[in-house]
Amino acid sequence: MKLVKSLLLGSAAGLIAVGGAQAADLPVKAKAVEYVKICSLYGAGFYYIPGTDTCIKLGGYLRAEVALGTNSDFGGGLNVSSQGANGSRNRLTNYYTMRAREDLNIDTRTATEYGVVRTFFDGVFSWSSGNYVGTNSGTGTTAYSGTLAAGTNPLTGAATLYGSGSGAVNSTDSNTSGGSLGVYYAFIQFAGFTMGKAVSQFDAPWSNYPGNNFDSLVGGSGTVTGINQFTYTADFGQGVTAAFSAEDVSSYMQAGNLNMSGASAYGMLQGAYGSNAIGGTRSPNLVAMVRVDQAWGLFQASVAAHDNHVGYYGAAEPTGHPDDKWGWAVQLALSIKNIPTGAGDTINVQGVYTDGASRYNFQNLAGGTYSMFGGSSTAYQSIGFATAPDTVYVTGSSQETIKTWGFRGAYTHNWDPYWNTAIYGAYAQAQYGSLAKTTLCGVGGTFVTGASQAGVTGCNPDFAIGQVGIITRWTPVKNLTFSADLAWTHLDQKYSGTVTPAALIAVPAKPVATYELKDQDTLVLLLRAQRNW
Repeated sequence: MKLVKSLLLGSAAGLIAVGGAQAADLPVKAKAVEYVKICSLYGAGFYYIPGTDTCIKLGGYLRAEVALGTNSDFGGGLNVSSQGANGSRNRLTNYYTMRAREDLNIDTRTATEYGVVRTFFDGVFSWSSGNYVGTNSGTGTTAYSGTLAAGTNPLTGAATLYGSGSGAVNSTDSNTSGGSLGVYYAFIQFAGFTMGKAVSQFDAPWSNYPGNNFDSLVGGSGTVTGINQFTYTADFGQGVTAAFSAEDVSSYMQAGNLNMSGASAYGMLQGAYGSNAIGGTRSPNLVAMVRVDQAWGLFQASVAAHDNHVGYYGAAEPTGHPDDKWGWAVQLALSIKNIPTGAGDTINVQGVYTDGASRYNFQNLAGGTYSMFGGSSTAYQSIGFATAPDTVYVTGSSQETIKTWGFRGAYTHNWDPYWNTAIYGAYAQAQYGSLAKTTLCGVGGTFVTGASQAGVTGCNPDFAIGQVGIITRWTPVKNLTFSADLAWTHLDQKYSGTVTPAALIAVPAKPVATYELKDQDTLVLLLRAQRNW
């Protein structure tokens, strides 16, 4: 009996030992997967990056659009240039331009003992229609602007073409990869500082768009694609903020410093009032802004200082140069929300004055140089031209600033949750000083002398741009909007009589003929579908 007991106990002990060994060999239970968690600190759409205390939000839009009556995506047919005959109104002008664009932005935020650290990036991938320009070859040859070699100027006839100017693009042209990649914004915000590429602190909150999609409104600043800057923003509470900023001048904020000793009547017809002589950068633009943001709307006042630093009078250093001349600009902006005409209705208005800092009025996407052709009952065609640089001078003189003023605004009405309409407009005027008017239009002036100018009866470089538009938007479902935007631009120039250019204006194929000096108009329609996400 004792033997049986011993056998049973020994077997049990052996089974227990084996079971323990097997249990020890079983895999340890895996840790739970760390799923992405919602971050509610900074609003909807933010998530924690796994394993960190940083929140991230992805966003953007996809846009498809067609613009009727313009060579550019949605600026009017305002000028003649080497990359497009926008203002020529002939067979080299696009009757429509199409674009597809994807926008991607990445927003990250981290709470620290110094406050929130934020980074923001916004990049765009675009594909746009190209256009054709003359190559000045004398044989009617044209070049597609999307396939011109880097640095090629069609005016010289030295363009590298696909299809030998026949209008055809051969199989070696990689048009599927010929779109563009752009960076709108890339900045860091920390402890009140903004460092990187962001909208100028001078701009109104709506930048170029008080109620419109039209890119080319005059009457205010508009760095919609961002400008490099180093900014400090102070928050005083109760919706009151102030910003002080040093902003890069070279990318968007130089309207031109023209040596009028290089001007010619022929060049003036294309908006060139002299030889451009912008020098290297010496100082960023210095900007200050105060804003009051309340439930009723907002008020903003902005000022900027702009250093006009030019090169030499001639080709070499011993020819000398004019001293630097500081320009400045001031802008006031007002937004009134929830007005009695309907829930969500808004009025946005702004006004600006500049002296030697024209880009704060004739903003980058509006341009500041105009050359537009039209019909005439007394001549071959009519032409209107103008330009708004920062300063002008002649060899041996100091710089003379160009003064401008302007305004723009819009009223937006919501018909219901799905439909809204905005009526908008803008106006800007440029005024030249005595040096410019004497050099260009005085006795013996550039534009009034010579047999080709015998028909000129009025000469004045001052001009104005007026604009009116209407846009209607339909949002059938959240974040999907269809819109139609119709914009009219009027060039009010101060020249009169007739002019006969000394040579062929090659890019838009304009012949040597008599042209009437006359105000010009352009009308552009943009149809757009956009899905935000």
